[in-house]
Order: sequence, then structure tokens, then C-alpha cells
Amino acid sequence: MTSKLLITLVLGAASWSMPAWLTAAETIEIGCVAPLTGPQAHLGKDIENGARLAVDTINASTPTIGGQPVQFVLLVEDDQADPKTATVVAQKLVDEGVKGVVGHLNSGASIPASRIYAENGVPQVSPASTAVAYTNQGFDTTYRLMANDSQQGKALGQYATRLGKRVVVVDDRTAYGQGLIDEVVKSVEASGGKVVGREYTTDKSTDFTAILTSLKSKRPDVVVFGGMDPQAAPMVRQMRTLGMKTPFMGGDGMQSAEFIKLAGPAAQGAIGSSPGLPLEQMPGGADFTKRFGERFGKVQIYAPFAHDAAVVLIQAMLRAGSAEPKQYLPELAKTQLDGVIGPIAFDAKGDLRDGPVTLYQVKSGQWQPVETIGGPAAK
Repeated sequence: MTSKLLITLVLGAASWSMPAWLTAAETIEIGCVAPLTGPQAHLGKDIENGARLAVDTINASTPTIGGQPVQFVLLVEDDQADPKTATVVAQKLVDEGVKGVVGHLNSGASIPASRIYAENGVPQVSPASTAVAYTNQGFDTTYRLMANDSQQGKALGQYATRLGKRVVVVDDRTAYGQGLIDEVVKSVEASGGKVVGREYTTDKSTDFTAILTSLKSKRPDVVVFGGMDPQAAPMVRQMRTLGMKTPFMGGDGMQSAEFIKLAGPAAQGAIGSSPGLPLEQMPGGADFTKRFGERFGKVQIYAPFAHDAAVVLIQAMLRAGSAEPKQYLPELAKTQLDGVIGPIAFDAKGDLRDGPVTLYQVKSGQWQPVETIGGPAAK
């Protein structure tokens, strides 16, 4: 299915009179993939809602391609944060004839899925996958809107050594978690610190007593975790139960509103990094927060990036005068846009140029920005 006539639109439960021009509008389908079930569903829904807001806003402007009215349709799939499921839904979207994809969230899902998209010439813009390996594969269809884990891990490691020289690390063995901690270890050692212990868990675990007991015996100054908020929250709770007052740090996977909700009082003082500027400091942050909040509520982490990922794809099609990937892919590579998140341009690998990383700390039940590293202003 490559295109079809748009016959009906459903806007809530209200009846709506369709303009005559819209009955002949060609639909262009864009995939959106993220975990929509399971413990990371709140982050996946954040991505879906961000992309949907962009698509609906552009559709309201009555876009045309080659003089023909078009409407963009979001086809949403659930990859369950699972690499195997990610490849299944990627192939499904390719078979459906999507012209581009916003997603996936997890690097472990994006990496195998990206090969399927590349083999079929379908552009993919991830709003969340940060593993260095994702864009190191050499695919000309693969892009992302976040700083990668080399940049994020460096920032985390440098900050950790400010807090103390004896650092212990834990990762969840996913492409994201392990890749991030590998970079943290390099950064800690380069900054004069020492990694005195490393433990491993999974992205399904919730009991960390054994590994935390082992790490406690190392007398660490800092604990750094590579993984997502469903694991980070119980981990920090269990640290406090064991009497570990050690500072707790992690990457963007835990720098969410849900982490604070799940961790409760134990979240106080936790430090998390996240690629990008703080939402309130993003050039389009205030307007986005208002529009998103009116429809979907509170932003978790990735909604602004998913919004801009959809905009990047659609604007490349509009500039090229075609929704066919072969026609608009060169325009995608040449992207120069001012998005919600700030200036958007890609390097030769498909990485965001000059991507900033911000460090946050939980204070009084809220993530408060501490420091932003990198970005265009740092040049």
C-alpha cells in the first residue's frame, strides 16, 4: 500500500464536514515505532504523541506536493523494547509502504531495525537511540536527533569524578546501557578517576540487592547506572534501604518524570544526563509544552525530539516535491531547520551536529538543570 484516497477523518467523537479539496488528498504514510506496552510504555507513548502533534499541525496547514493536496498519516507500531519484535514491525511497516519512520526508542531496537529500513531505502530518524553503533553502520537512511553516547558518557564520567574518584558502574546489557557505561568508564579513567567495580543486570530485573551489596563493599564515591527508569528507580530505592548514601547517576533512560514517581523520596539528589537542552531552554520549548500539554499532558523526555523527527522527514519531502525516499533522501541529508529542540543539521553519519548534553539533579521532587555541555553555543 503506497497511497490511497483519504475518504474520512476521525476527530475525536465529533462529526465534521470535510472540505471538498480534502476528498482528493493523497495520503502519505509515516511509521512511528516505540515500546507501547510494558514498563517503558510511558516513554514510547511520549514519542508517539510528539510525532502525532507534528503530523496534525502540518496537516492543518493544507500541505501540497507537486501541486497535489496531501495528508500525512502516522502508522504506529509497538516494538516492546525488544530487538526481535523491532525487526518484525520494521518489516511490517516496509510492507505497508511507509515513506519514512520516526523511531525507535531503544538502541537495541533501532540497530537491527535500521538494517531492514536501509535495505528497503526507507529513511529512519530516531528521536531517542543514542548508541554510537546505530549511526556507525554506514547506512544513508539512518539519522538521529540526539547527541550520542560517546558525548553523553563523556559528560557523565567527567561529572562523576567531580563527586569522587572511586566510581562503580552497572549496566543492563542492552546496546544502550552497555554502550553508555563503556563510554562512562573511558571518561572516568581519562578524568583521573578509577572504576573500582562493574556489575551487570537486565532490562527486566527489579531486584538488585545482590549486586548492590557487592558494590557497597567497594566503598564507592559514586554509582553510575546505564539503563532505563523501570530499573533505575528500584535500584536507587534499594541502595538507600542498604544504607548506601552514595550519589546515584544515570543517562537519559532514567532522566524522566516517571523515575521520580517510581523512586519516591529515594530520587532526591539523583543525577541524570539527557542529550539536548532542558525543555524550558529549547527555542521552541515553551510553545511546545503548551500545545503538547493541552492534548497529551506532561512531557516525559522524548516528545520534542519525536516531534522534530517527524517535521524533518516531512519537510524533506516538501522541499523535494516528492514523498518517494529516493527523491527526498538527498534533501534529508541537507536538512537545515530550526526545530523545537534547536538548530537541526546532520553530519555525514546522520548524527545531529553539535548536539548538547544536559546534566540534571532531582531537587524537591523535580529534575533541575545543573549544567549543559556542548551544543552550538559551545563552538
